[in-house]
Amino acid sequence: MVTRDFSGRDVVKALTRNRFHVVDREGSHVKLRYEHPTNEDDVRVVSVPQHNRVNTGTLRNIAEQAGGLRRVL
Repeated sequence: MVTRDFSGRDVVKALTRNRFHVVDREGSHVKLRYEHPTNEDDVRVVSVPQHNRVNTGTLRNIAEQAGGLRRVL
């Protein structure tokens, strides 16, 4: 199985390419928000640690919170 390390910066880039916008930075985390263009009830907020390497479990949780963006990450 081939694994690839993702940094927090890589994750933020992937999310911003998918309509997430940076709304806040607190310490070593960046908070991003997604608002669906036609369904105003579909709002998602994701916090991404700005580490050099984000753990696999953390990536999985971020993908789930983002609405299943595993294919992007």
